[in-house]
Amino acid sequence: MALELRLPFEFGSLLTTWPLLRLAPRGDGHPVIVFPGLSSSDAATAPLRAFLNMLGYASAGWNQGYNFGPRAGVLTAARQQLMQTFERSGQKVSLLGWSLGGIYARELAKAHPEMVRSIITLGTPFAGSPQSTNAWRLYELTSGRDIHQDVHFFDLPGAPPVPTTSIYSRSDGVVTWLASIQAPCINNPHTENLEVFASHLGLGLNPSCWWAVANRLAQTEGQWRAFDRQGYLHGLIYPDPRR
Repeated sequence: MALELRLPFEFGSLLTTWPLLRLAPRGDGHPVIVFPGLSSSDAATAPLRAFLNMLGYASAGWNQGYNFGPRAGVLTAARQQLMQTFERSGQKVSLLGWSLGGIYARELAKAHPEMVRSIITLGTPFAGSPQSTNAWRLYELTSGRDIHQDVHFFDLPGAPPVPTTSIYSRSDGVVTWLASIQAPCINNPHTENLEVFASHLGLGLNPSCWWAVANRLAQTEGQWRAFDRQGYLHGLIYPDPRR
């Protein structure tokens, strides 16, 4: 957990890298819904959403206040927001989820792949033991739910049937990085794991995460390709996840 003390430095690094971030890839402006992590709210994702808006995307928070787990009505409201965004824009929606928020994004895509363009998760624990995080007790306390029952209720390890990117950090102080590794999926070859150097609480404020998110969202619909680590900049910032 002491690794999470890096958060102020990660936020400060946004200032020094801002000139470079302004050069991030721009896409077609399709809608993006961003889900916050456990015990967090849209305030935590505001900087990231402002960055996406600057790049021309129509980003939105989840509009449900603090994320205290999938309590009654939470997933229903998230599904309604997805449907309304899809119908209003006439475009498929990309879903971006931080930590627990990534679970919502993945499950929505499994239920409604016809409305979802791509999935990006940041430090989301969907593989392995439900106790593979330092926050599982907080999850049970705030949600009032048994984490083991929830894990068996959802098919968490199964990949959504849309292009999916799991961004993770081996130095994550909350979620063990192995819990964020998407296993190869025969039914969906458009999945990938992308490693960054970041804390868990800093994933949504980390310049390398922002650049990777922009890179993934900028892809032309229907022409997905895995993240290219070739070149000095990408090879230096993004370690080889297969090492």
